[in-house]
Amino acid sequence: MTADQVITVRGDAELVARAGHLFSGTQREFVCAARDLDTWSQPEARQAISDRMHGNGTAGFTVDKLLTPAALADEAARLHLHQVAARGARVRISSAPLPHETIIIDRRVMILAGRDGPGPREFTVTTSPALVDGVYALFRAAWESATDLAAYLRGDAPHLDAGSRAVLRALGEGYTDETAARHLGLSLRTYRRRVAELMATLEADSRFQAGLRAGEFGLTG
Repeated sequence: MTADQVITVRGDAELVARAGHLFSGTQREFVCAARDLDTWSQPEARQAISDRMHGNGTAGFTVDKLLTPAALADEAARLHLHQVAARGARVRISSAPLPHETIIIDRRVMILAGRDGPGPREFTVTTSPALVDGVYALFRAAWESATDLAAYLRGDAPHLDAGSRAVLRALGEGYTDETAARHLGLSLRTYRRRVAELMATLEADSRFQAGLRAGEFGLTG
């Protein structure tokens, strides 16, 4: 693209074909604002940034992802964001709507997602400094008022009493129900009832999911 150029593409496939090379060419900074993880669904783009963070490891390379609570709607999405953060990206959650779902690369290229609706989504790609700088400033303002992913999840953490935490630790140790009940001085029936109550508190459908949820909330320490 030449300076100040603006192009419009329709659908993920055309976006990757016309602008996919821009992702792998990221040198210093990659910022993304999106309602959820489905806004930017191009696997090639995600892989390019992941590779950029891992293998080529240029010092000072940063990735900032700003999302709404909708991005935390299911366990798979939460796990993905934890993995992204573990690889070095900064992830924040905005309680306010994000009217501009966008990606900005090195403050020189911007990809703006159009409204979601029937048919392929429309994307605008531009290198106009005025447009890029304007939206980048809006992104930074929203970023400063957003909450770090870990802190956001801790803020939603349910209260667990000492008994519930003891049951949680027993689950984490992988004890059988009989061994855990004996260790905690409970009857088997009472222990299983406490496990069911714990799962309900953590809004988990399985014991494994309860462990994941507890980890997200910082309740396993």
